[in-house]
Amino acid sequence: MSLRLKKRFLELLEKDPEFRYAVAGYIGLHEALKRLDEHGKAIKELQEAVKGLQEAVKNLQEAVKGLQEAVRDLSVRVNAIGVRYGVVTEEAFRSSIKYLVEDLLKLYKVERWVYYDSEGLVYGRPSVVEVDVFIRDREHILVEYKAHADRSDVAELGNIGRLYERVTGVKPRLLLVAPTIRMRARSLAGELGVELRGSIVD
Repeated sequence: MSLRLKKRFLELLEKDPEFRYAVAGYIGLHEALKRLDEHGKAIKELQEAVKGLQEAVKNLQEAVKGLQEAVRDLSVRVNAIGVRYGVVTEEAFRSSIKYLVEDLLKLYKVERWVYYDSEGLVYGRPSVVEVDVFIRDREHILVEYKAHADRSDVAELGNIGRLYERVTGVKPRLLLVAPTIRMRARSLAGELGVELRGSIVD
């Protein structure tokens, strides 16, 4: 810019209010645009940061989901081990025998019934059948104890009950006691009239 032009520009700023306001407005607009541009860059950086955070949250959610599945799988495996080897808690054990100790043993006489099943009604072949019998007057309760009960145990007690009725002429109540009882055994127990005492598990 030449010296003459600078002088003219300064004179206009000094003497012409409109020109002065116009220049001031231009300078203010320039600063505003400059700041807006800076803010735009900051917003863009913030958006990128948010995008990165969202990706991190997504990865974390997937990791948590994987952990939940692992815990669920471990729980199933531990339960399966407990079922297979008869591993039960003290609480489950107490619950399974509470009915016997607090109710039946106080009122019933306990005998051991042993019979040779020559027809193989219980096990499908001739064999000795043994079962505990709780007796009070004409009421007989056949009781079987298992570390863990499944459908086969329910079916076995049902067969023993039919054999007992055929031999003695008394239709007994059937009671299966176990700390843990498979869910699928419950429906068969209902069909065969077998009472279950214990914790139902999958």
